[in-house]
Amino acid sequence: MDSQEQRIRVLIAKVGLDGHDRGVKIVARTLRDAGMDVIYTGLHRTPEEVADAAVQEDVDVIGISILSGAHMTVFPRLMKLLEERGADDILVVGGGVIPDEDVTRLKDSGVRELMLQDTPPDAIVAMVKRIVAERGPR
Repeated sequence: MDSQEQRIRVLIAKVGLDGHDRGVKIVARTLRDAGMDVIYTGLHRTPEEVADAAVQEDVDVIGISILSGAHMTVFPRLMKLLEERGADDILVVGGGVIPDEDVTRLKDSGVRELMLQDTPPDAIVAMVKRIVAERGPR
């Protein structure tokens, strides 16, 4: 990493009542092993807590892991909160159980990428690197 290159900072969160965190911990470890700074907020976060933490930690990417079916509520709320905080340049991605018909709607609302639960770890690393490079410096 040269002096001009910044490490990618990623905040990973579980929002709502979903208590399954094995997958999100694997994703966090994978991103960390790929040289990224990773902040994992733990279980049962609110969209407000996630938005505040992302701003405080000055992250490039927020990754939401969601298996509860609340994605059509959680993601639009998070996008609105980031906009209200002047942080809509933070890229939002999601993963978990999301029906195909909702993927397009979520992407249209500003969610950058969505990965299903069987996405290989190296594909997640490549996606994060790609979207940060496409966005460019903040």
